[in-house]
Amino acid sequence: PCLLWLKSFVVKLIGAARLCFSPLNSEAEADMAPADAAKLAKKNAYLDKLVTLFKDYPRVLVIQADHVGSKQFQEIRTSLRGRAEIVMGKNTMIRTALRLNMEKEEYAHLNLDKVLEIVKGNIGFVFVKEGDLNDVRNEIQSNRVPAAARAGIVAQCDVFLPVGPTGLDPSQTSFFQALNIATKIVKGQIELVSQVHIIVTGKRVGTSEAVLLKKLAIEPFAFGLNVLQVYDNGSVFDAKVLDLTDDMLTMKFMAGLKNIAAF
Repeated sequence: PCLLWLKSFVVKLIGAARLCFSPLNSEAEADMAPADAAKLAKKNAYLDKLVTLFKDYPRVLVIQADHVGSKQFQEIRTSLRGRAEIVMGKNTMIRTALRLNMEKEEYAHLNLDKVLEIVKGNIGFVFVKEGDLNDVRNEIQSNRVPAAARAGIVAQCDVFLPVGPTGLDPSQTSFFQALNIATKIVKGQIELVSQVHIIVTGKRVGTSEAVLLKKLAIEPFAFGLNVLQVYDNGSVFDAKVLDLTDDMLTMKFMAGLKNIAAF
C-alpha cells in the first residue's frame, strides 16, 4: 500500500509540475524568438551595409578610435555630415562581412582581402563621399581633446617638467621623492632643481607619474581619431601618402629621371 501511495503521489507531482511550467516555458520561448530574430536582422543589415559602402564609396580612411568618447565622436560625425560617413563595429563583425563577400564576383574588384589584413585593434572606417581625402583627414584630426596622463596608457608624446616653481606646498614632496626627482623649497613652495623627462613616447604611463601630473594640473595628451591607412579603389596605403604634395612628387620624379640619365 505504501508503494502504491508513493507512486500515485509522484505521478500527481509530475503532472502538477508540467501544468505549472509548460506555459511559462512557451511564453519565454515566444518572447525570446523575436529578440533573436531582431538581433540577427540587425547583424545582417550591418554586414550588407559595410560591403555596400565599400562598393559605392571606394575611397576610405581607416581610423583608430582609442580613448575617443561618444560626445567627441558625435562632434566629428556632425562636422563630416554630407561629405563622409563613419562606420565602427566589432572586429569579428567586420571580418565576417569581408570574408562572406570578398570572393563574390560583384565585389572581386574591391580587393577586400587587403582590408581584412588590417582589421586589428579598435578601428573603423570613414567612407568619403565628397571632397578630397586629405581635407577629410585634416577635419578629423583637428578635433582633439586635451587629456590627462592616465596610468597604464601608452604615451603619445614625451613629457617634461620644467625647472622652477611647481605651485605645490612642501607637504607634497613625497610625490616627487617617489620618482627620485630633486626638489628644493623656495618661498613656501616646491621648486624643481632641473628639467625632468617624466614620460617617454611609446612607454606606458606609471601610477606615480600619473598622480604627479594630476597634482600639477598638467594634461599632456590630446585624444582623437587617428588615420592609420587609406583604402583607394582596391589598394591600401599608409596614411603618410596623404602628406605628399604635387611639388614633392614632381621633385621625386625629376630626381628619378636624373638617376636614370646618369646611367
